[in-house]
Amino acid sequence: MSDPRAASVVILGSGAAGLITAYTLLQDGFTNVTIITRDSTPGGVWADERIYPGLTLSSVHGEFRFSALQMPPARDPNGRLSGSEMRDYMQRFTATYLQDIILYGLEILQVLRSDDQGDLRWTIKVQDVKTGEQKALKFDRVVLCTGGHNRPLVPKELSPSAAKGMSFKGRVFHSSAFHAQIKHLEAGGNNESVFGDVAVIGGGKSAQDTAAYLANKGIKVTIVFETADAFLAVSKPLPDFIRRSRFLSIISPHSTLNSRLERFLHTTSLGSKITHFIWKRMIAGSFAAAGVTDHSPLKNTHDAFWVIRTNDEGVPKPDGFHKLVNAGKIKVVSPARVTSYSSDGLVLNNGEKVRADTVVVATGYTSSWHPIFDETTSANLGLNRHPPDPNILKAENEWNNYVSLQNPPHTHPSHEQWASSIYRGIVPANNLLNKDFAINGAVFTTNNGYAFEVIAHWISSYFLGDKNLKLPSSPEEALAYADRNSAWLRKRYPGALLWANESYSSNLAFWTWPQTVDELLKDMGLATYRSGGNWLTWPFKVIELTEIEHLKEERDVMRKQGQ
Repeated sequence: MSDPRAASVVILGSGAAGLITAYTLLQDGFTNVTIITRDSTPGGVWADERIYPGLTLSSVHGEFRFSALQMPPARDPNGRLSGSEMRDYMQRFTATYLQDIILYGLEILQVLRSDDQGDLRWTIKVQDVKTGEQKALKFDRVVLCTGGHNRPLVPKELSPSAAKGMSFKGRVFHSSAFHAQIKHLEAGGNNESVFGDVAVIGGGKSAQDTAAYLANKGIKVTIVFETADAFLAVSKPLPDFIRRSRFLSIISPHSTLNSRLERFLHTTSLGSKITHFIWKRMIAGSFAAAGVTDHSPLKNTHDAFWVIRTNDEGVPKPDGFHKLVNAGKIKVVSPARVTSYSSDGLVLNNGEKVRADTVVVATGYTSSWHPIFDETTSANLGLNRHPPDPNILKAENEWNNYVSLQNPPHTHPSHEQWASSIYRGIVPANNLLNKDFAINGAVFTTNNGYAFEVIAHWISSYFLGDKNLKLPSSPEEALAYADRNSAWLRKRYPGALLWANESYSSNLAFWTWPQTVDELLKDMGLATYRSGGNWLTWPFKVIELTEIEHLKEERDVMRKQGQ
């Protein structure tokens, strides 16, 4: 095909990553762009039918949006965004820019590469969620944006069938179905009191949000977890020069230390002491702001420095999870693990029993990729993780000079863990040279709006075949990069690749998303460190989306220069 812009592109998923990818491709002149989603409204996890009651974001106003569309001020005086506000923003973005390109209500059954008379194309098999009708749609290129919060993960021993097998007659549902459960109650003229006593299984954000919502409705709630998500909280909102700058990314080591300040903080004994002193103060300050005492079970959290399971609570609300626990309105049983159901509730590994009429299983999500790719397609693409190459295991020694990473938490040895096969978290290495398949939304960051938008530009340059886009020369070179990055992730976040599902962990650029975004900008030959500042002020310059609102024009200039 002479003009890449004439190629048909399908985007699988209408979440934030899918929407900004479609917008960017259209702005770049692609004339045949389609989004497929099983939802009836746009937004992915922010779709109208998927936001659960009481949902709040870890982001504050201005941190999760796109450069093309402003966001109305947050209703919360501290700038915290609710799920409904994000839903409204995603719907407004779609109505403004993408209204006619989304196919709603189509469940993706299978993604296959097909050969049309020597011309490789993609076949997307879908099923209408209302009628059950199945059909096959064909496209030239695919962008996979199904995300990591699409398919609930329910351990076998916690499933509804396991509950039935133990004669438990109450309700059992995953936290992702909480919205639907509430709507069902309302449709029948009932309220949350019908749930009776509720047990919530899990220590993540959805578990905490669900418990808080029900407790505020006067429901007796017990939450059970082994270890809760880490969290950051403050007694008053952080200034933007701390929260929305490079400060947090600098005190979290990246695989490449590009500044003398970062090298000092992470490769010297004094710098490491300063780094961990700051983190310990933040963690201690968070417990204090949330009113968590030394003997509280809420102290049983992950260490925020070492994990990506960290929630930003901001200024804790009186009706928020931690305050409700402190007030005795939510009972916490921790550390404990649910081993089975009983006829009237749950049995824990410590022998204790929890009585419940309703059980909410908030145990996370599994990969959204495996159900739609068969083994042959996954292998040919190079989509799956693989055991670490024994030779690559030695790559972890590359970061032995990082003093700040000494004394990590105990986990499985590296050879028992996994390695990604996805270059930059965007392109499966095996498929690098075909330039017909990419991923957005699988790089895990704390600033999705900014990161997804830059990734969308990278993908568009990749599909356009821009000469200025720096790529590996071969699939083997791309795989070697992916293996090295996985070695870094095993070093930086011990054990994270054992539990984080592939569809949102192709790269873990959590606090260090600014460095990761700079690498992508550098790939495209574009300016980095866009927030500016001098040798003293650059760590505290606020990062704004205005920095990337003209990336298309910048890329156009680079493309002309590269011709």
